[in-house]
Amino acid sequence: VQLQASGGGLVQAGGSLRLSCAASGRALSDYVVGWFRQVPGQEREFVATTSRRGIRRDYADSVRGRFTVSRDNAENAVYLQMNSLKSEDTATYYCAAAWRSHSNVVLTLPESYTSWGQGTLVTVSS
Repeated sequence: VQLQASGGGLVQAGGSLRLSCAASGRALSDYVVGWFRQVPGQEREFVATTSRRGIRRDYADSVRGRFTVSRDNAENAVYLQMNSLKSEDTATYYCAAAWRSHSNVVLTLPESYTSWGQGTLVTVSS
């Protein structure tokens, strides 16, 4: 599956952004999808993940209550709604996918994912 992330940009602290991850080549409904972020010089950090049907979701403690991951398998897309943004949310955000036969799996480790999008930059000004 090929992934393309979009929706990043410059936003003031306290604002909102919605990231999109569009898939092609395979049905995204067969894949667990995760969002990660990375700041230059730092390791890639888990942000959020959703199971194949979106029933299970998990979040990093740093974004829980502010970010919401959702998916529309009919549109072959996954979204990350980011509210109450903080300067420390500034990073390049990546979506990733991993095929799993079980529908109730979520994955938080980047090494669990086999397909990655190209990243979209989110800059939060304070």
